[in-house]
This record gives sequence, C-alpha cells and structure tokens, in this order.
Amino acid sequence: MELDKNQKYALVDAVKLIKSNAKAKFDESVEVHFNLGINVKKSEQNVKGTVVLPHGTGKTKRVVAFVSEGKEKEAKDAGADIVGGVELIAEIKKTGKCDFELAIAEPMMMKELAQIARVLGPRGLMPSPKNETVTENIGQTVKDLKGGKVAFRNDDSGNVHQIVGKVSWDETKLKENIDAFLAELKKLRPGGVKGSYIKSASVSSTMGQGVKFSI
Repeated sequence: MELDKNQKYALVDAVKLIKSNAKAKFDESVEVHFNLGINVKKSEQNVKGTVVLPHGTGKTKRVVAFVSEGKEKEAKDAGADIVGGVELIAEIKKTGKCDFELAIAEPMMMKELAQIARVLGPRGLMPSPKNETVTENIGQTVKDLKGGKVAFRNDDSGNVHQIVGKVSWDETKLKENIDAFLAELKKLRPGGVKGSYIKSASVSSTMGQGVKFSI
C-alpha cells in the first residue's frame, strides 16, 4: 500500500502502512499523536491522565518503590527494580543519582521524600497522588507500571504523544493499544472545550513519516 500524505486512513490501514514502510535496522517504536482543540493557557483545559495499555509499550521501565520496611517484600515480589526507604532516600540525596525511570511511594514516605524533591522533581520522577504513584496499594501499582501503565499529558501546543508498541508487533496488538489510549483520551475531554476536541490523529514509527487516521 502506497502512502498518500493527504489521505486519512482507517486505523488498521494506518498501522499496516507504518509497518510496511519501516526501514530502520532496529525495531522502531510506534507512536500515536493527537492534536487537541484545547486552550493550553487555561489550566482547566489541560489534559493529563494514565492508562494501562493492554500489551505494554515494548519497553520495560525501571521502577523504584519508596516504602516502609513492612512493604518491601510486597514491592519486590511485584517486580520493583529498586526498593528502599529512608536509607535509599539518604543515598540519593548524597549522590544525586537516580537509576530508575518511574517512582512510587507509600503516603507515609512523602515527608521523607521532600528531602530529594529537588533531585526528583526536575526529572519528572517525584511520586504524586495525581498520577497515582503515591499509594497504599504498592504491589498492584508496581505490577501496573511494569505491565504497561503509562502517564500522559498535553504539551504546550495542545498535542499528546504516546509510544504504543514496536513495528515488529502484529497489527492487532498495536490497534488494541491505540484503541485503549484513545478511549481514555476521549474520557478526559475538558468541559470547557468548544467544537472539535480531537482535531487530528496520526501514527508513526520512530524514523518514519506520520500517517493520519480517522477516529
């Protein structure tokens, strides 16, 4: 199938085009891009949320769990890569090193984490109730994050971008991930948005061209 840059395809056909046109020598990621009809200057119209992609993203991220001693086994059994409490926080405070990509914490640990907020915050690693990374349910949260739970938000131009898999995956897996992400995005439509909420949608591989698809 030849790619027509001006055409808007059905999602399944857009995914087929991405797969057939991927030419890189590595297994490229597949990304979806949505342009939203929101006013980013109004905080109440900014869109952010979390969703568990049925098949993950194709990349397992390193998760740290800041927990009390009684929760350490639960975190480890669930698959957390790094588990610790006050001693781990002290080490990060001393070295400034963060060998992880996602962080969760028990609510009781947040007071201690304030010591390294200046280390974690600028890197987007500070646990927060808003993105469901401050929780008593440590085990399930670790499993969700290791299994494909992602957090997303719009950028300054009102666009949302998300990796949804690899070009080597079959079309069904990619489509199911995109459908799950789109369904969650639709739920988050701000009340103040007038007219079209999702103005355009496209899918691309890491090195490939974007393919527009209909919603």
